Amino acid sequence: MPPLPLRTLLVTVSLLLAASLSPAAPDPALRYRDFILAAGNAESDAVRLAHLRKLAHQCTVDGTALPGLDRLMAFVERWDSPQSRLEFFSREIRNTRSFDFGVPDDSPLAPIAAFYRARMLVWVCLEFSDIYPFPEKRAEFLGPARAQLETAAAAFPDNRIIRMYLGETIPPERTLESPAGTPAWARAQREGLERLADIVEWWIDHRMRPNGEYGGGWGDDCEMWRHWVPLLFGFEHPRANWAQGYLSSRLLAQPHLAGGYHSQLTDVEHTAEDVSDALTPMMFLAPENPEWTQRVMRLVELAETLWMGRNDRGLLQFKSTYFTSEKVDLAPARACDTVFHPRTLQPVLLYWQRTGNERIGRLVTEWMRTWVDAAARAERGKPAGILPTAIHWPDGGIGGVGEKWWLPENYTTPLYDFPSAMSLMLNTLVLTAHMTGDPAFLEPLRTMAAARLDWMRAGRPDAPEGSRLWCAARLHTLGGAVAKYRFVTGDRSFDALLTEERDVPYVQYRLTPGGQGAGGLNAALEGLADVLRVNFPAYTQEVRYTDRVMRFPVLYWPGWMFASGVPTTIVEAGVMATGLNRISLLYNTATGDPGDPLYFPLNGVRWRTPPRDIAALVTDSRPEGLSARLFHFGKSPRSLTAELYMLKPGNYRVTLTSADSPAALQDERVTVAAGSRTVALTLPPAIECTLTVELAN
Repeated sequence: MPPLPLRTLLVTVSLLLAASLSPAAPDPALRYRDFILAAGNAESDAVRLAHLRKLAHQCTVDGTALPGLDRLMAFVERWDSPQSRLEFFSREIRNTRSFDFGVPDDSPLAPIAAFYRARMLVWVCLEFSDIYPFPEKRAEFLGPARAQLETAAAAFPDNRIIRMYLGETIPPERTLESPAGTPAWARAQREGLERLADIVEWWIDHRMRPNGEYGGGWGDDCEMWRHWVPLLFGFEHPRANWAQGYLSSRLLAQPHLAGGYHSQLTDVEHTAEDVSDALTPMMFLAPENPEWTQRVMRLVELAETLWMGRNDRGLLQFKSTYFTSEKVDLAPARACDTVFHPRTLQPVLLYWQRTGNERIGRLVTEWMRTWVDAAARAERGKPAGILPTAIHWPDGGIGGVGEKWWLPENYTTPLYDFPSAMSLMLNTLVLTAHMTGDPAFLEPLRTMAAARLDWMRAGRPDAPEGSRLWCAARLHTLGGAVAKYRFVTGDRSFDALLTEERDVPYVQYRLTPGGQGAGGLNAALEGLADVLRVNFPAYTQEVRYTDRVMRFPVLYWPGWMFASGVPTTIVEAGVMATGLNRISLLYNTATGDPGDPLYFPLNGVRWRTPPRDIAALVTDSRPEGLSARLFHFGKSPRSLTAELYMLKPGNYRVTLTSADSPAALQDERVTVAAGSRTVALTLPPAIECTLTVELAN
């Protein structure tokens, strides 16, 4: 190495001498400790960003730099930006199980980056159906997430959001007091409704964008109404009604729906959402709007002329899992009708149920005959009496191109593997039987119910793949369609299955005379309230996929964030609150529908009053009558209107009674007819009332 020039040597020596005579520069982790602690302990991303900006300003004043600070600030700004997609990180996290913040591992900023990386890993796991059902795949995301969260928790012990992910619940900011003597069901249902309303209002206030989206993209945002259902259909929530109407109108006006259906060629479960999830709720909220009829009949036209055809067996079916408003993909691997296809016609089915439209009736009836035929056939190893999840086109064979009938291989994930969305098809079959009076459409339900009962009575054994009992073990959603049939007809032939299942406490309550199942219903409502009462950020600011707003509690289950689950009471309660079916318990109890509202809805009543300080439990709902228990938590009388949907036309006697009054609070005659289905009520405060509506002689 050549000697250094004299000038360079003198400068180097002088710098070294100055450094030896000056005090050592403080470690950035110590110098900026307070800034970093404030940022890391902040429970709001906006507040965290503000602290990071203060830190950046101080670094500028000091003439120093923290590697990665600028990129970290840019990331946090994007995370909290109303212009950014909430799940902008999906691709990188799915592909690499990490995210590059540009923050060195030894940086004092690394625990903040770890917190964001953990949140991304968690929400990707909660979102994707090719990850969360599989323990080994969950571990690839939740294992690193837990490690990152523990790093962040050690650095920022005052951050409750970090600790929430690790199982320490955040208590509510307000408590709900109940008058002495409040029934258990009323106290728990009221709390569930109030907490759900808080969540829904937060999304409207903090996430709704000028174009009607909420940050998850149309395909996810359009699904949010499914957990709003108790407020939208059970009661009168003006802000939620407006927000849903605004989203639906803006979505239906998007260019990709100009043809009446999605213009992007992908699978039916996803292309159907934008129309069905925008149109269906509005047919409940504004049924008189003629635009809905036009849109429904456009779907009918597309089904008749483009999407469906007669297969080689002469039966009507959808030709493919992939289609748009203009074309159908007939590639053999994709050429399948599936149990998800009722989603395409969801608004059509609702319109048929309400109007009896003959054109729709012909289309749906012929289509359902195809599925009845497929269920009856023993083919490719499928047991007779079991519905497949796919019917191939054009041969009409069971399953798809896959070697196993229960794995059609018509999509890239297990979404269409048995049992897939079996409840959609079963509810459509029950609706068809109800509309036509033809019991043949119930045959798949009967044979599958028998298989399910046989499996239960055999001790719930493991069985060979594809066998009858193997199928029965997977038919967890069978009871929803059975319950709808049971309560709309009064036919008790399926009661044994409903009694064995015990997965819908409201159904058990309705099945038992005199409300003997009230204990289970009360416990279920209280479990739901327990979950919604805590961890408000988990359903609001922390959500990164808008079709998973209510998903967080599963993290506390065994085999998720921790192998043995989280040792708190939230574990048991979380089982009661996860997913649409559990939130729907509020809808079930308030409206009398024993199942979900998406297919063949049986909501007997809507209470035209805000869903706060009130509880309503429908105890019976039939074409000839309705009864309900009501409790008003306010301090003065409350006036409201009950809108009755299921009653057949006729003259009815309406009585309202209470336990502390020997005389009826109301006793009157009303006529139920088209355009006249409402009853005005006045509830006294803090006393349980009973409403009875019965067909008069």
